[in-house]
Amino acid sequence: MAGVTDQPFRQLCRRLGAGWVVGEMVTADPNLWHTRKSKLRMDHSGEPDPRVVQIAGGDAEMLAHAAKLNAELGAQVIDINMGCPAKKVCNKAAGSALLRDEKLVGEILEAVVNAVDIPVTLKIRTGWCAHSNNGVRIARLAEQAGIQSLAVHGRHREQRYTGWAEYDTIADIKSRLGIPVIANGDITSPEKAADILRYTQADAVMVGRAAQGNPWIFHQIQHFLEHGERCALPSLEERRGVLMDHLIALHAFYGSTMGVRIARKHLGWYLSDDARFTPAQQRELKQQFNGLASAETQIHWINDAMAPDAIKRLLAKGSYAA
Repeated sequence: MAGVTDQPFRQLCRRLGAGWVVGEMVTADPNLWHTRKSKLRMDHSGEPDPRVVQIAGGDAEMLAHAAKLNAELGAQVIDINMGCPAKKVCNKAAGSALLRDEKLVGEILEAVVNAVDIPVTLKIRTGWCAHSNNGVRIARLAEQAGIQSLAVHGRHREQRYTGWAEYDTIADIKSRLGIPVIANGDITSPEKAADILRYTQADAVMVGRAAQGNPWIFHQIQHFLEHGERCALPSLEERRGVLMDHLIALHAFYGSTMGVRIARKHLGWYLSDDARFTPAQQRELKQQFNGLASAETQIHWINDAMAPDAIKRLLAKGSYAA
């Protein structure tokens, strides 16, 4: 979720019911922290507790040093990423690539836990490939090393995000551990969240891609778990308000030029989740929005798009000018 779960999105998700949010993945190499991208990813100013910093790397000593530095900078939880399937991460023997070397995994976990006085958590996949489904062994190493909670994505690395997540491995891991286990993978609805919690006996669920364009999913899950029924969908006015707040926060956080660019992908996700629009209409509206070059025109467009007669009026234009 690097490039998605930035500070504006994290704050929005917390506001809409997420009980726990994790920062974007940051390299464990402090020599790379001077870049604008890293500085923005490490910015947790103004966020509610707990501030969770996610680090990635393949060297135990470097990861331990990074955890210590982040703790000194205000991190309240260190989360180690051993689940990312991205090629550029795995090529550096980080993320889910680490699952191929259980000895190194153990060294990393012990080094990081011993380096800081704050909780350390871990995110993994079920293994590297279908023939190396070693999630249970990795989970035991984690608990032995002092990891405080474990999130498990129900796919091995070679699957990336294809096919379907499986939850048998998560259930097996949960049955063998005393620490909290968080189930992750294909949690796209309140009903799915409840089913997975029941099936795996996990302590919580982690939502990733399903929150893109639908940050209301956290409140929807919470309401379903408490009341056994779906809550009302967000009204048109609520969608407009959340979209507006999100865009304004992106423009403020990144600056107008970069904020405008980043807003485009988020708007695309919001449109894809909006049942008022057909796929063809979504494509047309995305094209309109992607042609906007300023924060002001993006804000005006959102106001127009959320008006009752928005579909006919915007699509009739074929192009948009505020």
